Amino acid sequence: MSTGVIIALIVIVAVVVAVLAVRARGSHGGGGLKRRFGPEYDRAVARHDGDVQAAERELAALVERHGGLRERPLEPAERERYEARWTATQEHFVDSPREAVAEADRLVAELAGARGFPDAGQYEEQVAALSVHHARHVQGYRSVHRLAGAQGKAVGTADGSSDAAAPGTEDLRGALLEARALFEDLLAPARGELTSKKTETTTTATARHDDHGRHLPRAFQRHQPKES
Repeated sequence: MSTGVIIALIVIVAVVVAVLAVRARGSHGGGGLKRRFGPEYDRAVARHDGDVQAAERELAALVERHGGLRERPLEPAERERYEARWTATQEHFVDSPREAVAEADRLVAELAGARGFPDAGQYEEQVAALSVHHARHVQGYRSVHRLAGAQGKAVGTADGSSDAAAPGTEDLRGALLEARALFEDLLAPARGELTSKKTETTTTATARHDDHGRHLPRAFQRHQPKES
């Protein structure tokens, strides 16, 4: 092999390496991170008091840690069971909003674990992984988890009523609607998965939409929840 050919090969390899490096920086750099994380990017910047570089280092580390996770497909029957359980949870909200929010918190955690994310016993790691793959909806899970915990910490007053720390019904309802978006995202088939016609029919028949286009069962839409 002549010296000229060797030099040409070295130049080609160097160019390829440079192109790959640029692409890597693009996918993990500010623009790539902002596109990937959406609202989570803004939350990270706010959490770091406006320090964009610190926020991007945090998000890049999350991608390194959880970016390789591959979600486990759900069997059609398994998907139907989760959908039915969520519908029952929202129906339960009509009479027991606080219990329904606690159920929603547990159900989202369980579904995330079934899809291959860290299990419910590792809440922080589970949320971190979800923020990488479901960044636009993970805040809803945080909301129901926070309110479910707040309910347990609410202190009773002398007359037996809850103090001001207890979340109100509208807060609970809003959190449940937010969490529904993540639940649907997790329930949806991954790219390349096929769903049974029966699953699609069941989901359509048992759901309605709120003002934001999210699915709501009829009872949750029709009745105002009772304070508990």
